[in-house]
Amino acid sequence: MVHDDQDLQERAQAVGALLQARGARLAVAESCTGGLLAKAITDTAGASAWFERGLVVYSNAAKQELAGVPGALLVQHGAVSGPVAEALAAGLRERAPVDWTVAITGVAGPEGGSADKPVGTVWLAWAGPAG
Repeated sequence: MVHDDQDLQERAQAVGALLQARGARLAVAESCTGGLLAKAITDTAGASAWFERGLVVYSNAAKQELAGVPGALLVQHGAVSGPVAEALAAGLRERAPVDWTVAITGVAGPEGGSADKPVGTVWLAWAGPAG
């Protein structure tokens, strides 16, 4: 997965400033990014004021056990899907003492893609106070 470290850092700082100004906290659940988002966040000075935790939920079992994603949802839609990204974000928000969660799932490659879900397919979801 190609990324620009400086861009990630700048975005993490911007999100952190907004969260801190509101007294809010964040947690993340990552699959295909394998902790890259949490790394960008924790590289940000002062992140401990607004970042609670990050989960790497690479396997379907981890998605179920740590974030409460229903197994039936994984069977029906597959791990790389909008409904699973939404379930990851919602499930983590139910389990973590935070205001906001972000979830990422996808096919990073270079292998593992399919006609329906080619390499580079990524789903993002977030959950907040209103769901």
